[in-house]
Amino acid sequence: MVGFHVKTLASVITLQSIIALIAYNVIPYSTSGMAAVPSISKMPVIFIAHGSPMNALMNTPFTSALAKLGESIPTPKAILLISAHWLTRSKTQIDNSLNPKTLYDFGGFPRELSQVQYPAPGFPELAQLVKNKLERVPGRNYKVETSKWGLDHGAWTILKHMYPKANVPVFQLSIDFTKPPEFHYELGKQLAYLRDEGVLILGSGNVVHNLALVEFHAPPADMASKLWAQELSDTVKKALEKNDTKTLIDYENIPGSEYGIASPDHYYPLLYCLGAAQGSGKCEMLYEGFEYGTLDMRCVRWN
Repeated sequence: MVGFHVKTLASVITLQSIIALIAYNVIPYSTSGMAAVPSISKMPVIFIAHGSPMNALMNTPFTSALAKLGESIPTPKAILLISAHWLTRSKTQIDNSLNPKTLYDFGGFPRELSQVQYPAPGFPELAQLVKNKLERVPGRNYKVETSKWGLDHGAWTILKHMYPKANVPVFQLSIDFTKPPEFHYELGKQLAYLRDEGVLILGSGNVVHNLALVEFHAPPADMASKLWAQELSDTVKKALEKNDTKTLIDYENIPGSEYGIASPDHYYPLLYCLGAAQGSGKCEMLYEGFEYGTLDMRCVRWN
């Protein structure tokens, strides 16, 4: 947000909020009164397959990969997270909680899982600025509202491994489930500027996800137990490596999508990441494999 004026902010946030933005290095500041030179690294865009909530309690090759990922990138000023588990209708919502609550939006799991806390701070001032910017995108007419949502299990179960100290501010953006795939890709493009301001854009879902067709007793494996799941995952991988946005947006034309993306809620976060990553060059596969036979755990990073 380098370059905006305090006068512009005055109508939407207080002086106390501006001080908070300075504290998080969103507004550069120097005690000499001169404009500070920000030392902000451009952040990557990352798509994480969150899989079962039980991953929050486990030590596996997958969770170890998440821990290494958190250590391998510069500490973000904040994390904007798009989770498959926050769906809204006819509007996009953005969480402006000061202290987002840990949500236990699941059932049938051990009590231990519902006792996990992930007390990362929110970033209401930045959430408001993102909302304002989206609403001003020419020709888009984005309907954006602030909300007190929290951190659903698509968020905290992976962040617990990436940033176990819970010391990075996190705020979530919802998925308007009434909109077509192109909408989510284009909205992701409108978020790309945040990368230059030290914000990590993180999508959380699964490329292949259909709980009606998983095999709960199947162990983790390199390959899917069903051909349709493997072929769908492989086709998406090839499209990602070629930056073939048309194939990825028109996912319903990919063989196997009628089974593996029967409902696109877990696929849409990938499209936000794809939009935010445009111009980043070739992506990197951070993790590949399957849980429960057909649950794709592919994780992707754009540098």
